[in-house]
Amino acid sequence: MSAVTPPLLGADAPPPVTFPLRLAIVEDDLTVRSLLCDYLFDCEEFSFAMAVGSVEALWRELELGLPPQLLLLDLSLPGQSGLAALPRLQERLPDTKVLVQTMHDNADTVFQALRAGAAGYVVKSATPLPAYRQALLEVARGGIAISPAIAGKVLAYFTPSLAQQPDLLSERERQVLQGLVDGLSEKQVAARLDIAYATVHIHVRRIYKKLQVNSRAELLSRYAQGKM
Repeated sequence: MSAVTPPLLGADAPPPVTFPLRLAIVEDDLTVRSLLCDYLFDCEEFSFAMAVGSVEALWRELELGLPPQLLLLDLSLPGQSGLAALPRLQERLPDTKVLVQTMHDNADTVFQALRAGAAGYVVKSATPLPAYRQALLEVARGGIAISPAIAGKVLAYFTPSLAQQPDLLSERERQVLQGLVDGLSEKQVAARLDIAYATVHIHVRRIYKKLQVNSRAELLSRYAQGKM
C-alpha cells in the first residue's frame, strides 16, 4: 500500500490517495471488458473489485462486497443505461469516483453525465489503454478527466456570465479557473502557472465561494447547464 499526499496545509487539504484503489468496470462488450481488465488490473494502482456487463449486475455485486473507490462505467448499456444509473449511483456510492466512457465525443451526452455526477469521461474509439489509467488516476486524485474539445464547450457556456461580472474573479483566479475547466488537477494548474500548490488550493476555494459551488463536479455541472 502506498499513499500520495499533496503538500497542502490546513483543514481544506484533500485526503491522501491510498493505493491500490478498488476498481469496478461496467462494460457490456466482452472483448472491450476483457481488454480493460487485462490492462487495468495489471496496474499496481488498482485492485479488482468487479467487472460486469450491466448496471443490473453491478447492483447485485454491490450486495456481496466492499464498494469500489473507482467505477469505469459505459454510458450505453443493455437494460438500464449508465447515464440513467448515475443519479442512483451518486446516492448509493457517494464516495465512489465515476469515470464514464462513450463511443462518441458527444457534448450533450457528456454534459448530462457531468450533471449527474461523473468525474470525467473517455471516448472508446479514441482512448488508448494507458490513457484509461491516467484518467482514472486523475479522478481519484480529485481531478476532472475531460477532453480539451469538451472543456472548450463547457467554458463557452460560462464566459458570457463572467463578462457581465468582470470584477467577480481576479486575473489569477481566472487563470486557475481555466485550468480547472481544462481538466487539470490543482497540482497541474500550479505547474502551468508556476505557483505553489497550496496557493492554487486557496484560489480554488475562493473561486468556489464566489461562484457559489461546493466542488469541481458542481462547477462543471453548472457550466454545462449554462447557469453561470
